[in-house]
Amino acid sequence: MGFFRRRYMYPRLKIYLKRIEENTRVVRQLCAGHGIRIMGVTKACCGAPELAEAYLAGGLAMIGDSRVANLKKLKNIEAEKWLIRPPMLSEIEDLVCYADVSLQSEMETVRAINKECEKQGKRHKIILMMDLGDIREGYVDEEELIAAAVETEKLSRVDLYGIGTNLTCFSFIQADEEKMERLAEMRKKVENAAGHTLEIVSGGNSAALDLMMRGGICEGVDNFRLGESLLFGKERSRYTFLPGTRNDGFILECEVVEAKVKPSLPWGTAGVDSYGRKPVFTNRGEKRKKVICAIGRQDFDAETATPVDEGILILGASSDHLMLDVTDSVKEYKVGDIVELRLGYFSVLRAFTSPYVEKIFLKK
Repeated sequence: MGFFRRRYMYPRLKIYLKRIEENTRVVRQLCAGHGIRIMGVTKACCGAPELAEAYLAGGLAMIGDSRVANLKKLKNIEAEKWLIRPPMLSEIEDLVCYADVSLQSEMETVRAINKECEKQGKRHKIILMMDLGDIREGYVDEEELIAAAVETEKLSRVDLYGIGTNLTCFSFIQADEEKMERLAEMRKKVENAAGHTLEIVSGGNSAALDLMMRGGICEGVDNFRLGESLLFGKERSRYTFLPGTRNDGFILECEVVEAKVKPSLPWGTAGVDSYGRKPVFTNRGEKRKKVICAIGRQDFDAETATPVDEGILILGASSDHLMLDVTDSVKEYKVGDIVELRLGYFSVLRAFTSPYVEKIFLKK
């Protein structure tokens, strides 16, 4: 990936596909025990076909992304492909070409999809979204949702595939038994109105796994759209790692460009950062071994990264510098050395988006 030919080896991101495949297998089996099928989300890795293949090797049959451009990369992947963000009207032609399923909350868009399907001689599956409190996408009014389902059912080239909801993404409203029961009840109402059984009722994302494991997902909810739990083995409600999973599927290597002894506190009059906040520093002494790596916020998220070397402390990052305290490390870092970071979700998302980070897919 990248916008130009690069001459440098670092920073580079190593993606361990077998670890992700095994996570997928473990989470799929866990969900299957609760009657839940998984759709694997590829958006953190910009729709990388290698990631989709790892999901399929782990037992999945459905792949999804939030961008049509990423689904286009997956055109040769043998799986049911979902667009998990309501599409723009300007991309309906490509949506019909590259996606089998899409999540919808506007009938104007569904009508446009039907019209495009007539042009292309295709069919498209629709999942109507219900807003259960996160105030992101979806119908709030139940009667409006039912009316949308009835109209969708009457259109010639689209199929009413199911309903779904999304939680814990914008307002961080948690999934609970009451919300899942309401979704399951809405399934019955939509099925009665449409006159047939829905194939999919999608109850959310990796944040719903904790509720599932506590027995809180009722009958009638049968699908999750998962990304973070497959990539990192982590459920998003309590941010705990799932048994039998790994969190080292993504390792970022960055190169040291400065290694010096410096005080832990800055000196002079402090201003504010780019967000209008005044930085806070901890006094750890006058002589600390510090290094700077040639990577910054444009390339990864320092708050969701962890040094593999437990003796390293991340102090912070500017747009293109990463500042580390290596005083407690057993290794003597010097210019040209490589620091390894274990990445979390948003750090991977940003690293994949950056053209300055080389991506290496490893089949191990």
